[in-house]
Amino acid sequence: MGFEINRFQGEVDEELICPICSGVLEDPLQAPECEHVFCKACITQWISRQPTCPVDRQTLTTAQLTQVPRILRNLLSRLNINCDNVRFGCTRITNLEGLAAHLEDCDHNPKRPVLCEQGCALVIPKDELKDHNCIKELRTLIQKQQQKMNEYQHEFHDLRLLIIEQRRDMQLLKEFMRALKVSNPSMRAIADAMDRDQQDREVLRWSSSLQRARVTRWGGMISTPDEALQRMIKRTLTEMGCPFHILDDLMENCHECRWPPGLCSLETRQNNRRQYENYVCKRVPGKQAVLVLQCDNQHMGDDMMFEPGLVMIFAHGVE
Repeated sequence: MGFEINRFQGEVDEELICPICSGVLEDPLQAPECEHVFCKACITQWISRQPTCPVDRQTLTTAQLTQVPRILRNLLSRLNINCDNVRFGCTRITNLEGLAAHLEDCDHNPKRPVLCEQGCALVIPKDELKDHNCIKELRTLIQKQQQKMNEYQHEFHDLRLLIIEQRRDMQLLKEFMRALKVSNPSMRAIADAMDRDQQDREVLRWSSSLQRARVTRWGGMISTPDEALQRMIKRTLTEMGCPFHILDDLMENCHECRWPPGLCSLETRQNNRRQYENYVCKRVPGKQAVLVLQCDNQHMGDDMMFEPGLVMIFAHGVE
């Protein structure tokens, strides 16, 4: 609906009046053939009842409505209008173009957000401040937060059930594959290949979930970590969700006796130090250690990589 004419300073040209509501045009739209102009809300409501122009009754649909010419928009924007909050004491007169910006900051706007200074520090509409009860509002806020927490817990519970179901299906598939190998020896090679492919996908998913790490001091690498340090790293890998079928292999590959030829001696490590920067490393959370998985480092030569990968433990220098 349009703006009331009595809110404007001076006369308003009749071309700026909506034929439907008799107010000054608000968000004006134009009929394409007859070029009659209406408030957007007025003409949309009219067409919903009868698809014709209200002035000359030509056929008109919402899709046919167009924007008014720029000159008409400029004429409207220059009209001077009283603030919407004049009945609340605002005496400001602004042009129509700046009305929306003024209303957001108008001190007399009863719906202007204000900060409660009674203790709760909530932001509430100005006209609700006199009836505002901090304890009641905070209690309502806490109840809403608790309701959200309950919804999150239900979602989390559903996700856990889904994961358990998927793991059960995976276990059934593994048992089926094992039974297939026993009952049908000719299918053993196919079953083994399917099993390896499934394991490879599991490692890839796990690797993609890990955060990248950067080694700043390769000289801090421990080539012969003791058993206590190895147990600590293995426990952390287990907590990280490391696929069980590669866990032992990874831990055995944390000692130089199992490293590939390019790392197996101090001399080769010194000669190949420049190649270390080519490794894609994944972080072991909370530990000075990184994972260098074969699936992430297929660009490295055979002399620098083993399957399923390496665990490199450092005295310092991991970011």
